Amino acid sequence: MPIYPRIQPKLPRLIELLAFPEVQILDVTGPLQVFATANDIAGGKILPYAIHVVSQAGGAVTSSSGVGLLADALPPHDSTLDTLIIAGGPGIEAAAADEALVDWVRGRAGQARRFASVCTGAILLAMSGLLDGRRAATHWSLCAELAKRFPLVRVQPDPIFVHDGPAWTSAGVTAGIDLALALVEEDLGRTIALAVARYLVVFLKRPGGQAQFSAALALQDEGRFDALHSWIGAHLSGDLSLPMLADQAGMSARSFSRHYLEATGRTPARAVETLRVEAAQGLLLDSQLPVKRVARRCGFGSEETMRRSFLRLLAATPQEYRARFGS
Repeated sequence: MPIYPRIQPKLPRLIELLAFPEVQILDVTGPLQVFATANDIAGGKILPYAIHVVSQAGGAVTSSSGVGLLADALPPHDSTLDTLIIAGGPGIEAAAADEALVDWVRGRAGQARRFASVCTGAILLAMSGLLDGRRAATHWSLCAELAKRFPLVRVQPDPIFVHDGPAWTSAGVTAGIDLALALVEEDLGRTIALAVARYLVVFLKRPGGQAQFSAALALQDEGRFDALHSWIGAHLSGDLSLPMLADQAGMSARSFSRHYLEATGRTPARAVETLRVEAAQGLLLDSQLPVKRVARRCGFGSEETMRRSFLRLLAATPQEYRARFGS
């Protein structure tokens, strides 16, 4: 594994945000605004950060939202750099398929004190080999695919961001703001990072992980069952049988089963299992509760039932999941 610089950087710290056609605009502008606000708050004759958006060709880069970004051309591999950040977005696959760009990322990261990715930007870091043997995060919907494509990467599905050596990776979209705040805290201390978070009206460290969003998002429909999903989430340890769910939805069991499958693409039983598994994932990572108590709290009834659900949905037992992804 390459050895990366560990000397403290001279001010200002040079940060490069890599953009590409069809980049997710918030993956770029979210972190950029955090560093810009840190400059405003820190003040002084020499600002802590010099921030540059860069792209392969330089000039205008059209984001996936249609809004254009103005970027500098890629600097040489060996020029001074503190932090390299790779944005994500629909165009990441094309960017990761460009061998010249992958080589540049690999070389540029070798000059940096640290490197990072936002959302699906982890694909480009993984393609370059920079995440081999490291823990990494990405958007919850991509975790399984990233783990399958890059088996040397230790993908963590729940954290908002992950720090492993010089590598920092974050979950989906707005998680880039969380990651940037963590970088500011590492550089300038908690007081300034907290001031930046307050100014931007965001958490310095938001509660929970991204698993709290994934099941709900995956089960979203036209709004027909939103209230039911909220009710299920608040009653995971209770009776969530088909008759109970149908009654809560105000339908007959037969009608509810049909309409629910049409709206969400899942049976009610599979949806309940998924929500319970994700709740258990959070407890396994964020608490020291014994597995048996986690199973009971999440409504599995027994540790064995939860083990079977974990194997079916995650291909790992609860103990294996905690050992692999827990701190």
